[in-house]
Amino acid sequence: MSGDAARSVRAGRHTVEVHRPGKVLFPAGDGGGRGEGRGGDGGATGYTKGDLVDYYRAVAPFMLPHLRGRPLMLERHPDGVDGPRFMQKNTPAHYPDWISRVEVGKEGGTVCHTVCDDTATLLYLADQAALTLHRWLSRAGHVDRPDRMVFDLDPAGDDFGAVREAAGLLGELLAELRLPAGIMTTGSRGLHVVVPLTGHHDFDEVRDFARDAAGTLAEAHPDRLTTAARKKDRGDRLYLDVQRNAYAQTAVAPFSVRALPGAPVATPLSWDQLKDPAVDARRWTIADAVDQARTRPWEGAMSHARALGPARRKLNALRG
Repeated sequence: MSGDAARSVRAGRHTVEVHRPGKVLFPAGDGGGRGEGRGGDGGATGYTKGDLVDYYRAVAPFMLPHLRGRPLMLERHPDGVDGPRFMQKNTPAHYPDWISRVEVGKEGGTVCHTVCDDTATLLYLADQAALTLHRWLSRAGHVDRPDRMVFDLDPAGDDFGAVREAAGLLGELLAELRLPAGIMTTGSRGLHVVVPLTGHHDFDEVRDFARDAAGTLAEAHPDRLTTAARKKDRGDRLYLDVQRNAYAQTAVAPFSVRALPGAPVATPLSWDQLKDPAVDARRWTIADAVDQARTRPWEGAMSHARALGPARRKLNALRG
């Protein structure tokens, strides 16, 4: 197929035109063997826009529950990962009317964010070279009340063993606080630990709780963990980052492709899988993330949302 020939993809009630599906977005040879395309050209072309569309179409049933109703920030790379990056908040006027939008307040005005509620929207965004979708932790209609709390485990270097260890410690603490949690590779360097909430608390309450939980861990393991926001204060310790728990802040959405060599994917996994030494932040790519999605690693975890009141009391008792 010519790289310039448009391709029509039917998704529900809508047909999405994929322009230049043969355009290479991830050059071959950059991903240690993981960056090879799935088409007939294989590693000769790398991953194309058509590959990206095919991936998002296949993963849509598993990804959409994590996107619906949430304002998005789109990370676009029209010329591929080696070209310029655009972080898009406002929805362009030329986007189809059937794509959902939500207008939210910002300092001095409003922003009209795109909301991805269906497969057609997901494919349209892929055609726009929106490689990565960054989602709000709250939903339209209740944008000031997050229903997700995120801990970002950010290592000082490339030691994923330190990330795995920190995740285990955080998982133990959350279990003691009786908070369910899912774990996800970021597709970049670390892990996200995601806690489902009822949406009864505002962002200040959620961030304060996350900060105190992270601080409790860092105080117990001061040689390995830190909550220091400044890099110069962290040394070689892993950073427990809770700053995403704020109004208008975003976190990479589950099953999003990252704009990195080999097209790694931010992928949910089970806590048992974390013990596998082969797992690291870029373990899954667009070649195999759908297979991982089909195992439903977060089965049940995101459907048991909690209010933070009981957990706060338990955490306060632990902190003395």
